[in-house]
Amino acid sequence: MKKAAGLSGHQADGATPRRGEPAVSADLSTRDRVTQLLLERGATTAAQLGSALGLSPAAIRRHLDAMLADGDVVAREQVVRGSRGRGRPAKVFVLTDAARLRCGTHHYDNMATAALRWIARSGGPEAVEAFAAEQVSALEARCRAAMEDAGDDPLARAEALAGALTAEGYAANASTIASGGQLCQHHCPVAHVAAEFPQLCEAETTVISRLVGTHVQRLATIAHGDGVCTTHIPAQPRKSGNTVTTVRTIR
Repeated sequence: MKKAAGLSGHQADGATPRRGEPAVSADLSTRDRVTQLLLERGATTAAQLGSALGLSPAAIRRHLDAMLADGDVVAREQVVRGSRGRGRPAKVFVLTDAARLRCGTHHYDNMATAALRWIARSGGPEAVEAFAAEQVSALEARCRAAMEDAGDDPLARAEALAGALTAEGYAANASTIASGGQLCQHHCPVAHVAAEFPQLCEAETTVISRLVGTHVQRLATIAHGDGVCTTHIPAQPRKSGNTVTTVRTIR
């Protein structure tokens, strides 16, 4: 998967800026890198950010404190599934809607929302669903072309799809988990519109299902307030003679 843009070629924070460069320039460069990583990964701890960017704990805290003060990030308690150890869960940091707006293409959101409201009033929910399906059809065609050599395995296709979606601006990645696979999209160009018209998310989920070649389940969406759009791809049973076995996955 692609690493956060701009991670190479930049000095690590906490070092003295190059001669002739103002300190604020280095700070802004590092802040952009923090923003990009949060965009790609979603909810992330300070320790994870510091490790990925080569920043000291004090340096990453300084940038996160500044971003909290400016309203670019919010801090939440990390969700821990299953049993957890003693002590309070770690804090995770998530980009705010305002910060996301500056990262992506959200132009004409108000006009798009108004247009969909008009379609809903004139043609009802079915018209909105038809519009949503038509809107993602071009995306589906481009992704399918990019996945031409991905083969038939749904998990391999999900990885190829993640690359295609990243090229489209979705900052996507795919991973193998115990129950199958997971496709995550860390940016949604239509999140604000989809918050009112979930048909856009539903049409996109249908396209993902067709592209990976199996049933999928959308677990979370940015449009509904989650940090990441997460789609689960169940492990596929594999037949061996007369015995049905389950595809082995890596946690």
